[in-house]
Amino acid sequence: MTYDYVVVGGGSAGSVLASRLSEDPSLKVLLLEAGGGADSLLFRMPAGFAKMTKGVASWGWSTVPQQHLGGRVIWYTQAKVIGGGSSINAQLYTRGNAKDYDSWETEGWSYKEVLPYFKRSEDNQWLVDAYHSYGGPLGVSYPVNPPPISHAFIRAAQEAGIPFNFDFNGAVQEGMGHYQLSTRNAERSSAASAFLKPAMGRPNLTVRLDAQTLRIEIEAGRAVGVHVAGASGIERIRAEREVIVCCGAIGSPRLLQLSGIGPANEMRKAGVAVVHDLPGVGSNLQDHLDLYAICECTGDHTYDRIAQPHRTVWAGLQYLLFKTGPVASTLFETGGFWYADKQARSPDIQFHLGLGSGIEAGVAQMKNPGVTLNSAFLRPRSRGTVRLASADPKAAPLIDPNYWADPYDRACAIKGLRLAREILRQPALKPFILAERLPGDGLTSDEDLAQYAFRSAKTDHHPVGTCAMGTVTTPDLRLRGIEGLRVVDASVMPFVPSCNTNAPTIMVAEKGADLILGKPPLPAA
Repeated sequence: MTYDYVVVGGGSAGSVLASRLSEDPSLKVLLLEAGGGADSLLFRMPAGFAKMTKGVASWGWSTVPQQHLGGRVIWYTQAKVIGGGSSINAQLYTRGNAKDYDSWETEGWSYKEVLPYFKRSEDNQWLVDAYHSYGGPLGVSYPVNPPPISHAFIRAAQEAGIPFNFDFNGAVQEGMGHYQLSTRNAERSSAASAFLKPAMGRPNLTVRLDAQTLRIEIEAGRAVGVHVAGASGIERIRAEREVIVCCGAIGSPRLLQLSGIGPANEMRKAGVAVVHDLPGVGSNLQDHLDLYAICECTGDHTYDRIAQPHRTVWAGLQYLLFKTGPVASTLFETGGFWYADKQARSPDIQFHLGLGSGIEAGVAQMKNPGVTLNSAFLRPRSRGTVRLASADPKAAPLIDPNYWADPYDRACAIKGLRLAREILRQPALKPFILAERLPGDGLTSDEDLAQYAFRSAKTDHHPVGTCAMGTVTTPDLRLRGIEGLRVVDASVMPFVPSCNTNAPTIMVAEKGADLILGKPPLPAA
């Protein structure tokens, strides 16, 4: 049981890495994933996202009580399936702002240096220019058939002073429009289906599902393998070259700490023997917090009634026969970027228009058809942690995003919610919207809206930063102080990008593969 590279975690980053590393037939690569497969129709159809946030293919974790959100405990979806977040997310393909990457101030990771890796992944349905390409593994397309309320929303945003933008990933991020999606031919294009599936026939690549890695084995300051929970007990697997951790911003610091790598005092409290004291592991957690407004519609303008049996059957047939209709929708395919702080260096609020109510876990379901507008503050100043509750690998970690610890985050989030409500009240939406139901017309003060957020705010599923370049990892993603060990996933991002984080995570893995293989970087844009 010896391989050149052992990749732990078959999510977005791990799937990309396993594919790219195994392109070299001289290398023997193993990919370990704690979850199962993602071949069923539920994972392939875009609207399957609605089921995913409610527990399908998830670890089932929640946050610790949030001190600055009135003690609220928030459901915290983390994927447990091949393809990771790319198999269960809303399929929004956004890259953020050029200034995001320049702000990392890390050698090799400026925007001009990472843009070629975004393009290498991409198979864009429409766009070929300085920012986009085609022919890569990852399908990128526009929504198949947005309903009329989506177009009215874009007009309403313009009435509120926010311009139309056709390409958030191009020269300008500001504006409202339809998102590019990680879909191809009206099916989800996950990292597993796009990168890993075409590589599965390679004799030098082994993929193991339902295989949870318990710890990394360290000998004389070097990672030499992993211990895995197998059907017949604990298995020991050797890595001749490197162990590469790709378990995400929650899972990676968790596995490192279970292996004795992290802040010594915290690991001792959890009953873990210290192998390497590295205080930054599990610190610097950043995430986007969602506040939302929900309106009741004047008629059947969204997809709330699709759950009715006869409508479900028709929607399923429409999708299977024509690849159109509600099932072909990601349900959050329209939105954009604008400003809460007018002095911000780039857009700091993101909007997602939900084609219904109660789409995500914990979000209220309207009795009559509704429409949801999410708003998320994109560059939080608050920092949280991921710690161990115990040395038991089966125990859930202590996830503390520490939302709103910095008052600036709270102020900007409330401004974003106010702007969402303003857009929903514009004339272009009057034929579609009857009335706002949440927060409700009676809630107007900042304190009213903060109390509403305490009851309703949710994660946007964008955690990053817990093994950040500079403190935990080097610019080439090596773990500081341990040989033969790298971390390649969203946890290495020093700051959360101003966007959904799946496309940036795939970019990190694309560049990480070249770093591991010793290839020269792609020419800067």
